[in-house]
Amino acid sequence: MSRIHEALKKAEQERAAVHAGNGGVLPTDSTGTPTSPPASAPANRAEAIVRPSPMAPVSANYLRFDDLRTNCAHPHWHMDPNVNVFFNSSLSEHGAEQFRTLRSRLYQLRGTQQLRTVLVTSSVPGEGKTFVTSNLAQAIVRQPDRRVLMIDADLRCSRLHIPLGAPSNPGLTDYLRGEADEMTVIQHGLEGNLCFIPGGNEVTNPSELLSNGRLKTLLDRVTPVFDWVILDSPPCLPVADASVLADLVDGILMIVRAALTPAETAQRACQELRGRNLLGVVLNAVEEAHAYGSYYYAGYGYGHARQDEKLSQK
Repeated sequence: MSRIHEALKKAEQERAAVHAGNGGVLPTDSTGTPTSPPASAPANRAEAIVRPSPMAPVSANYLRFDDLRTNCAHPHWHMDPNVNVFFNSSLSEHGAEQFRTLRSRLYQLRGTQQLRTVLVTSSVPGEGKTFVTSNLAQAIVRQPDRRVLMIDADLRCSRLHIPLGAPSNPGLTDYLRGEADEMTVIQHGLEGNLCFIPGGNEVTNPSELLSNGRLKTLLDRVTPVFDWVILDSPPCLPVADASVLADLVDGILMIVRAALTPAETAQRACQELRGRNLLGVVLNAVEEAHAYGSYYYAGYGYGHARQDEKLSQK
């Protein structure tokens, strides 16, 4: 019996050590009975976590949304009604429904594949990717209990803070350089569940920062907290940044500006993203007559686009 008693006691000590999370070593008193370690506070406010679900990796270190929203930065955003269709009644008449349609198409795609992180890019500058990113995010958070994080990953020409009227730093560059944590760079500036990480302070090595592994760590940390994480990317033809970012997300939206982007340029941009999950094309700034006498602000082309499909296919 004594051996059985000793074995049971040893097993209990091992279970208690694992539960304490201190590498399998638990302090004991003079009789060998395990003692509880002193409680300790998180190293910093970004370390508030919840236990992962049974389906999540054991090593996952998830933030809680309520903690994030409480402890992140809270600047006051001044939304620009000229570029935010949900804050301008004249634009909303033409544009808001189009972004609701885009939102619905994304949810349809999510029904057939893993889709939570989305990269918004274009072939060349000036096609409206920042406009689409901002308004798509606002369309999603207008649904009950939907949470969206926008990230300005265009470190060469950060502009996503402008339509929000938000501070541009600290932001992503500061996080990637190890100079700021998640709570410092994430902003929550309006009522609701829309959060934002700006581009941050200007840097001379954006490609190297995007490739240093810290962005993947950030996405692994924040993605489980939000329904959608939407990244505004540099255009994919002038620089390699979009290609680097494409490897970190679930899907890609390509923005093409009507009557501006040459077809061969858009085709070449899709070739740059060959092998990635190109969700479809957003044709921006379309003015075509609606059957009921109004006008579309934007038109959309979707589908699991193979790289050999023509962009004109809708």
